[in-house]
Amino acid sequence: MENRESANCSEPSASAAGNDVKQRCWDQREALPGEPRCVICGRYGEYICDETNDDICSVECKRILLDRIAKSQPAVPRPSPVKLPATDECYYVREGNDKSEAGSLSSDQVELLRRKLEISIRGDLVPAPILSFPSCNLPEKLLQNLEVAGFEMPTPVQMQAIPSALIGQNLLVSAETGSGKSGSFLVPIVSYCAKFNADKPHGERKPLAMVLTPTRELCIQVEEQAKLLGKGLPFKTALVVGGDAMAGQLYRIQQGISLIVGTPGRLIDLLAKHDIELDSVSILVLDEVDSMLERGFHEQVMQIFRALSQPQVLMYSATIPKDVQKMANSMVKDLTIIAVGKPNKPTGAVKQVVIWVDSKQKKQKLFDILTSKQHFKPPVVVFVSSRIGADLLSEAIGITTGIKAVSIHGEKSMKERREILKSFLVGEVLVIVATGVLGRGIDLLHVKQVIVFDMPNSIKEYVHQIGRASRLGEEGSAMAFVNEENKNLFRDLVQILKSSGAAVPRELANSRYTFGSSTNKGQKKRKYGL
Repeated sequence: MENRESANCSEPSASAAGNDVKQRCWDQREALPGEPRCVICGRYGEYICDETNDDICSVECKRILLDRIAKSQPAVPRPSPVKLPATDECYYVREGNDKSEAGSLSSDQVELLRRKLEISIRGDLVPAPILSFPSCNLPEKLLQNLEVAGFEMPTPVQMQAIPSALIGQNLLVSAETGSGKSGSFLVPIVSYCAKFNADKPHGERKPLAMVLTPTRELCIQVEEQAKLLGKGLPFKTALVVGGDAMAGQLYRIQQGISLIVGTPGRLIDLLAKHDIELDSVSILVLDEVDSMLERGFHEQVMQIFRALSQPQVLMYSATIPKDVQKMANSMVKDLTIIAVGKPNKPTGAVKQVVIWVDSKQKKQKLFDILTSKQHFKPPVVVFVSSRIGADLLSEAIGITTGIKAVSIHGEKSMKERREILKSFLVGEVLVIVATGVLGRGIDLLHVKQVIVFDMPNSIKEYVHQIGRASRLGEEGSAMAFVNEENKNLFRDLVQILKSSGAAVPRELANSRYTFGSSTNKGQKKRKYGL
């Protein structure tokens, strides 16, 4: 391994420029602008790998690089991550203890790591973050599936949520859109199910976990990712959503499955009409929990929850208001709250541009953007407020600009929606005009631009919609059309723009509604009977 300053270093213990060769990624400093970066972790590429001539930061990253080459998997440069020495198992950190139970990290080291990753926790006994997937005693096949799926190392939310879920804690997790929340609950689910079913014949397996989401599209996405992680393991899934035949869904469950992924309404219909045993369900996930508990899903979710036998409950969203926290605390005891990044705020990876435009001029402004080489960055998602608006606007885009655009909303059949998303993801369609059905959770890979044509009714939905432009921290842009019709959002919108360093339109900044009372004041509080 060659050192950049002294090219005589070839052994791990050799000295380079008066210093020992860095053994671990954590020992290496961050790269300064213009300096070489490690092809594995992105830190300062102080050394050159003798075998490949790649920039690396330490002996640890050299071993990872050579192992990938041996498996014919090329190294991919990544943003600079934070990495500490991995342990052989998940470990706890108790208040007042200088060392973790595993003896690897002190409380101070764990606290420093959490601060750097912007992880905040509330709970009596919380495991320290993991720094690699193998550190939690996961099944070997699951580790292989994670590697094949591109999970090179855990994201911050996965670092904290996975070990907490693995030891059975009830979680309420808030993390920005595109941060890897789905993986943080699917990894523990697949691990638990695979171990539980290891010696059980396929036909004797009963549902062990259940994931509820507010939309069919999100259910499909979660189930596909679950199948990918569970490939080759004693782990089968069932998708329970409207639009597909109930008979097929029932048959699938009866064949012996581990995980049910569904929408609350269809699952209740299935339970009401057929005898399905849910006594064995040990894990219940509520994805997009604020939407699930605040909207019309609340009673359905509680009905399903009461049908289970005290499951571990994992709740996730990018935005979690205080009312939702209160309801979550009423559902389960000993709730651990994990927040990653800035709660209820847009991801910093999305550049926001708010444009003041009258309602009658919005179409023309959209056409101008879509026909501009400077501003049009396909593939693009355009959010509108109504189903008929989505159909009409997508048709108008095609006629006026010549750009292929399609609409997607709740009135389209499941088959149509799947085909539309597939054509969008493979690049056959450049623009999707959508209602809020795509506003939550859907992993629209490679989407770099979101245009909010019609502002939603709440600032929370705005945060979710513009989050479609950033997945796992990749940069994207979001444009939003605003006028007097959106006055109820002005105050909150200005706060979000300022906190993100985005420009505030003059009309918005000077509006009397911007300085009025908060949109939440004076509103009647909802009662949920909890």
